[in-house]
Amino acid sequence: MIEFAHPWLLLLTFLPLLMKLLPEYRQQRESIRAPFFERLRILSGEKPEEGAVIIQRTRTQKLVLFFIWILLMTALARPEYIGEPIERIKSARDLMVAVDISGSMAAEDFTTASGEAVNRLRAVKSLLVELSEKRPHDRLGLIVFASAPFLQVPFTEDHKTWLALLEETEIGMAGESTVFGDAIGLSIKLFEESEAKNRVLIVLTDGNDTGSLVPPVDAAKVAQSFDIKIYTIAIGDPSSVDEEALDLETIERVGEVTDGGYFLAIDREQLEEAFREIGELEPSEYESTSFSPRTSVHHWPILVMIIMVMCVHLSVILLTIRRRRAHVG
Repeated sequence: MIEFAHPWLLLLTFLPLLMKLLPEYRQQRESIRAPFFERLRILSGEKPEEGAVIIQRTRTQKLVLFFIWILLMTALARPEYIGEPIERIKSARDLMVAVDISGSMAAEDFTTASGEAVNRLRAVKSLLVELSEKRPHDRLGLIVFASAPFLQVPFTEDHKTWLALLEETEIGMAGESTVFGDAIGLSIKLFEESEAKNRVLIVLTDGNDTGSLVPPVDAAKVAQSFDIKIYTIAIGDPSSVDEEALDLETIERVGEVTDGGYFLAIDREQLEEAFREIGELEPSEYESTSFSPRTSVHHWPILVMIIMVMCVHLSVILLTIRRRRAHVG
């Protein structure tokens, strides 16, 4: 499909027709005065009038000039080729995932779909892969935490890179403790730089907070003021004690404060159910925009015009050569 960027310039195509309404151009030229002019007038019986010579072009010349003018006006109107519409999908949600990688995540109390025993982190990784596949339009981020929180992947639409860096995450690389509250605090800082209206944080942990600068519940209250919704997933056996004990009350409270949710997953089935419910509570959202690429093709009428002019000049040269040969012969 062709459209013109300046279609009003096509009105100039009719300008030559208006030129016909103007008087002919007159040019004075020198002449020879004949002393016997009066005698010639009497003998011829003609009446003296003002002389004029009007150059008449052939039909071919007029036709060529007409097409050249049309091509010139077409080029000035800037024709553009409109390509097929391209749909661009923009994420309407930023989803941050905070994963506990403390030493307790090495416990092999989870199984794969085939029944193979795996540690808690491996079970979480496999489900996060599915999460990425089911939410292709969300911008994903990744925080790992233990003795301190670390940003593993900032918000990105490149899920392939996000999954690659998730796979490189190992147990113990951030220490052995669990700073649950500080992980939420780091998430808040990252969400402050986000322009997304829908902000969601999923926190997966199998322990209790051990020394965060900001208690988890207080951090959750700050997150709520920034319209950040937190879903907490407690992983492991709720009956565990000492350092591996699950602080279910705090984990549940964090989800409630931000109008998010709380889930307990002691096996793969419950972990899958937690992710499924989060998916239902936070359906995929995106903004779709469509645009058609425009490519200027104004050079094509100019090229045709140049070819026409060259052909006219070539025909004149050939005609002149032919006449000269005929005259010589």
